[in-house]
Amino acid sequence: MMRAKSSFTRLREQIEGIEVAMLTTVDEHGDLRSRPMATLEIGDDGDLWFFTRVDTPKVDETQREHRVGLAYAAPASHRYASVTGRAQLVHDREKIRRLWRPSHRLYLPEGREDPALALLCVTPQFAEYWCAPPTWIGRALHLARTLLAGQPPQLSSHEKLAF
Repeated sequence: MMRAKSSFTRLREQIEGIEVAMLTTVDEHGDLRSRPMATLEIGDDGDLWFFTRVDTPKVDETQREHRVGLAYAAPASHRYASVTGRAQLVHDREKIRRLWRPSHRLYLPEGREDPALALLCVTPQFAEYWCAPPTWIGRALHLARTLLAGQPPQLSSHEKLAF
């Protein structure tokens, strides 16, 4: 008997390989603010990890309102995901060292030993994803299969997930 895939496994399949997510927070006026963030790790427990400096507006915003949104998009492979979660600032120097790559210096020039460097951990609560076969041939084959099976054509899949 096959076990159904967990919500987290299905989300991981959709966002793996998408390096940048748009993180949306709520500012002090109640307005939404989004900015690109590089996903460092998708943890075994489902947590999404990002570097941040503690002296940025997004940290103030996530301290005041923990609910955040993450939007992932990979147009070339027709994969899109939206994650709603709770953000938490984490000061774990060992994890920072483990996740650090030399290329991070482009955005964080002070390096991994910078005392203002921290991690932003987003724990997913809900997610939604959309995907379609990535090539026109794949879409045509999918369409032919559904029509031959007598099913209504649906070129993309969409699912809402709860964690």
